[in-house]
Amino acid sequence: MSRTAAAAATMTLALWGLSGAVQAQTAAPAASAAPARQPADAATRASYDRADALSRSVFWSQEQQINPMDPVAGVKTAQALREMGQFDQAAETAQSVLTVQPANLEAMLEVGRAHIARGQAFYGIAALEQARVAAPRDWRPLSLLGVAYQQVRRSDDAKAAWNEALRLSPDNPDVLTNAAIARMGEGDAPSAEILLRRAVAQPGATLKVRQNLALALGLQGKTAEAEQILRRDLPPEVADANLRWLAERTAASAAVAPAAATAGAVRTWSSVQGG
Repeated sequence: MSRTAAAAATMTLALWGLSGAVQAQTAAPAASAAPARQPADAATRASYDRADALSRSVFWSQEQQINPMDPVAGVKTAQALREMGQFDQAAETAQSVLTVQPANLEAMLEVGRAHIARGQAFYGIAALEQARVAAPRDWRPLSLLGVAYQQVRRSDDAKAAWNEALRLSPDNPDVLTNAAIARMGEGDAPSAEILLRRAVAQPGATLKVRQNLALALGLQGKTAEAEQILRRDLPPEVADANLRWLAERTAASAAVAPAAATAGAVRTWSSVQGG
């Protein structure tokens, strides 16, 4: 009896030859291929938008594996990774989307966000500038470019980007917040306060916007109003911690240059998340 094995794609078909006075050959039945996994339906996908970042990262990475050309899965994976603090991996994932989908606007934006989050905004500027060209009426590339330019010390370019974003989307709270954080980084908390008050007055203002206003107020010694905002939005222990931090920062600012103190504040206050 002789045995010959033939390899094919993902399974092996075994052919057994029986020899004798009269030779006959029969082939063993082929193993049925496992059905290809299908992408999740729209309802399942929508349900994961309400899930925590870890669950979303697992789900969307699986969806991306099923269909690397899915215009949503790779971007959602990168976003979840960024929210988990895995900034390097988020940047790599978003960039991999652009490798197979060069015109994916959301991937361009996510590349920018991830590099900004990891403190290396320079490497996200090209993708954001590409997004600006691809979507000239979209304020988001301009808002993010402002952050990226500010991070690489191109302040004039940052201001120009934010001004154009506000022209496209007047009083947009995200754009105003980004511009305000930059002002605080320059040691100009009063100007930041003006921008943040405009942002807080908008219907789309978020907790992040209000926390940044509290920071701008606290850095100017307007502790009472800052405390009102903090206690309205945060659990008591978190509000207490931020107030202690503000008190320490205010005391320390008397011993250092105001601009340096404020720049340090923007880097260390955990609730500041311009984006």
